Amino acid sequence: MRLRRLGDSDVEVSEISLGSWLTYSGGVGREQAEACTEAAFDAGINFFDTSNVYGTGAAEEAWGEILSRHERSSYILATKVYFPMSRRDRGLSAKQIHKQIDASLARLQTDYVDLYQCHRFDTETPIEETMEALTEVVEAGKARALGFSEWTSEQIRAGLEVPNTIKFVSSQPQYNMIWRAPEAEVFDVCRENGISQIVWSPLAQGVLTGKYSPGEAPPPDSRATSEEMGVAIGRYMDDDVLEAVQRLVPIAEGAGLTMVQLALAWVLRREEVASAIIGASRPEQVHDNASASGIELEDSILEAIDETLAGIVVAEPRRANFAGEGVKHR
Repeated sequence: MRLRRLGDSDVEVSEISLGSWLTYSGGVGREQAEACTEAAFDAGINFFDTSNVYGTGAAEEAWGEILSRHERSSYILATKVYFPMSRRDRGLSAKQIHKQIDASLARLQTDYVDLYQCHRFDTETPIEETMEALTEVVEAGKARALGFSEWTSEQIRAGLEVPNTIKFVSSQPQYNMIWRAPEAEVFDVCRENGISQIVWSPLAQGVLTGKYSPGEAPPPDSRATSEEMGVAIGRYMDDDVLEAVQRLVPIAEGAGLTMVQLALAWVLRREEVASAIIGASRPEQVHDNASASGIELEDSILEAIDETLAGIVVAEPRRANFAGEGVKHR
């Protein structure tokens, strides 16, 4: 497992990381969550990404119990803040940031997280207030570094321009062979400012594994049939997308790779991508994903992928779900 540096920080993360959004928040049982987490350690994965809102604290609690058995210095832990935790608790005000970091640390059974991320941009709170509160979290030793997820280029710049605050080192966008929207603007502004990408949905919610066939019902044990884990897969389940993905199969086979390896290696071809966050409900999936680390794709393979997916790629800037536009200042 190769490691990559997280932006301008001294934090090094594994190229493949384990997420907990749709799985350990309730999508799979506790025994499966534990088995997958231990498989990650076995595979050399050191980076674990969660959020306070996943299962309204359930994912953090599960990892708090599981990860606490490991030496704290042996893993990199990231969580997030923004989405509602109750009718009154949401957003990125100073009050909420301080309240939610303490609650997250209690659930995670740790004194600090390595990376504290804004899950979305808060258009109702002055960016100065948010950045100052985040800086206080780091200065208090409760987080080593700061990041954000699905901010626009305007919002990223606004955060970086707040004086006397600690700068971000990571961005967490959706990014895969099909969804390339971050390349249009976000990657550039981040690269100019020493900010790495840690990308979610690198397998397009499992569609890029090739397990879904056009015109056919999804396999009964797949994410697409799960009420808990299938909430984000809809945009990838159109027949034209599934047909194009099936045409990737001979490309992967010709390169001696699995579809999983092809998709993850494609994401990791970009040097600004520090890690690809994968989800897993079985330990063998963790190992299959981890095997993509270190694979480098030849230009001819990259060109073949582009030709195959022409017409279904999302390349222009797009706002993520629940993401707002604009910036509020004091």
